[in-house]
Amino acid sequence: MACPSMMVTVLRAALSRRSTRRSWGRTPAGTRHRLMVAAAGLLLLSACSGGVAAEQNPSQSDFGGVLPAQERVLAPEVTGTLLDGSEFTLTDWAGKVVVINFWGSWCGPCRVEAPELRAVYEATKASGVEFLGVDVKDQRQLAITFEQRFGIDYPSIFDPRGEVALLFQNVPTNAIPTTLVIDRAGRVASVFPRPLREEDLLPVVTALAEEAA
Repeated sequence: MACPSMMVTVLRAALSRRSTRRSWGRTPAGTRHRLMVAAAGLLLLSACSGGVAAEQNPSQSDFGGVLPAQERVLAPEVTGTLLDGSEFTLTDWAGKVVVINFWGSWCGPCRVEAPELRAVYEATKASGVEFLGVDVKDQRQLAITFEQRFGIDYPSIFDPRGEVALLFQNVPTNAIPTTLVIDRAGRVASVFPRPLREEDLLPVVTALAEEAA
């Protein structure tokens, strides 16, 4: 693993700066040195933590593609209150391909991808495909305005506390936007932890729609 060696290199660089003659105002030299070393250590720990998480998740290398059936994991039982106030249960869509998009009205990339998602929804809804938005860390009226602005007709769960994402264990859903595609057997078959274009998503949804349940 490269992280330990990287840690040593960065810490050495930080230590070498102790000899610099530039002034940092009134901050004592010893304090400056400790702050530099601590900052370097924190940066490396953050990078190393990301590397470990990637190694533990086998789907990381398959982002955007369709996972082989034997590598797919069952989606959790997603329930929640929609933006219109009605209740939603994912099991009502059993046997269908489901696209789940995590978004927020405050998210710039979400505004860019909204028309792309709508285009795929319109192109595939007649093939047994459903779309579900999960609006996170948002205000209800702002989210409703967002959907009206971009002509989003499919439902969205209002999830200001981000609870739905936590249900997807071992599936990276912390980035906004993130899009998951659930196959007809209720398994996570594809993960897009980034903004999407129509040409990214449409082939995946079409291929999964053609699979047997």
